[in-house]
Amino acid sequence: HAIVEQVIADLKSSALAHLPSGRFTANASWLALACLAFNLTRAAGALASRRHAHATTPTVRRQLVAIPARTSHSARAQTLHLPADWPWQDAATALFDTLRAPPLVA
Repeated sequence: HAIVEQVIADLKSSALAHLPSGRFTANASWLALACLAFNLTRAAGALASRRHAHATTPTVRRQLVAIPARTSHSARAQTLHLPADWPWQDAATALFDTLRAPPLVA
């Protein structure tokens, strides 16, 4: 029960706090998109670091999604430029490198 309750609390504190309409179909679509965003955020946190794998959605969003960085392209390579003393630099770099890596061959 503890894991399910944490997931429901996490969803209620983010996207489910603001259901858009009194119509069932609009709210059903909102719920589906909220669950999709939640799962993508969980996956990004798990790829970034062990600490972010157990963090709440607002924490992952604040520390890994809304990052003060810029990207540059040079010689067909993409580079992520982060601030010098940013505390979550290792986690953001690990996530960026994992997402940019070629897919694993089965």
